[in-house]
Amino acid sequence: MKHLILFALIELLALAGCKPSPVTPDEPPTVRVMTHDSFDIGEETIAAFEEQYDAKVEILQSGDAGVMLNQAILSADNPLADVLYGVDNTILSRALEAGILVPYASPLLDEIPDSLELDNQHRALPVDYGNVCLNYDKGWFADHDLTPPASLEDLVKPDYKGLTVVENAATSSPGLAFLLATIGHFGETGNYTYLDYWADLRANDVLVVEGWEDAYWGQFTYGSGGEGDRPIVVSYASSPPVEVYFAEEPFEEAPTAAVVSDGSCFRQIEFVGILEGAQNRDLAEAWVDFMLGATFQEDIPLHMFMFPANQNAVLPDVFANFAVIPERPAEVDYTAIEANREAWVEAWTEVVLR
Repeated sequence: MKHLILFALIELLALAGCKPSPVTPDEPPTVRVMTHDSFDIGEETIAAFEEQYDAKVEILQSGDAGVMLNQAILSADNPLADVLYGVDNTILSRALEAGILVPYASPLLDEIPDSLELDNQHRALPVDYGNVCLNYDKGWFADHDLTPPASLEDLVKPDYKGLTVVENAATSSPGLAFLLATIGHFGETGNYTYLDYWADLRANDVLVVEGWEDAYWGQFTYGSGGEGDRPIVVSYASSPPVEVYFAEEPFEEAPTAAVVSDGSCFRQIEFVGILEGAQNRDLAEAWVDFMLGATFQEDIPLHMFMFPANQNAVLPDVFANFAVIPERPAEVDYTAIEANREAWVEAWTEVVLR
């Protein structure tokens, strides 16, 4: 009898141990997006995606674009994210050659101009673009009764001696972009090359600083509030509308302007792609589609101060009214940039800084 009671107790304990745990709701799936530190988009925009797909978005900011790409390449066997955003056309070739991105022909590509699509295998899809151009202080030129520059060639004329500040091409993204503009415009061979132009700029007392912040906020007459003495700076075509947007008093016209003559600007294009080995491929595709769609695209200008790649996206009024987009920026093939970047920067350094 005692044995039967003991056996019954053991059976009851076993059944209790097999009792299923209380059911808990599944955690929503997460799409992980690796990007650069300049990534910025409205919380309500990300929330719109999360609500639509009942998912979470995890943003992994990973340094500047170059550092981000290096991280993605080094972690290729065990990817840190599902999606990579922020590779631009100065490093695109490296990303494609590394084989870390997989093809995805988003249906939203029909709304992207062909001029922005550089990868015909659709491993890298255009999200936004910006143009690095000369900017000038309208008020300074009016006060000094001097015609503002209208082209790259103007900067080497005697009237513009000591008026220009540029960023170091070896340490600054806009500095490199402006160097590429001069390469695309003047070329590497012929009677007058890009190095001849830079030699003339140096002779005309161009100032070279390490980065955009020092150039724009420290040396540029308008950006520095008159503390700097350079009324011409390398910046972005979006800088004039941004000045209007952040102004304490409303402007009827932008206080600065961009030089957008043929070949005077370099167009930076930023791309998104799905990483090889993405844990959630379906959600990664949905996120890429979302980035190319109207909700995300129309949020880009006033958060990242770039232009949306989707030609159907509506620009905010301040961009529509005050921005000028170069029709024919300088052209340098992205594969040539990867192959020659170090040599070009070294040659530039030799001519301009040594």
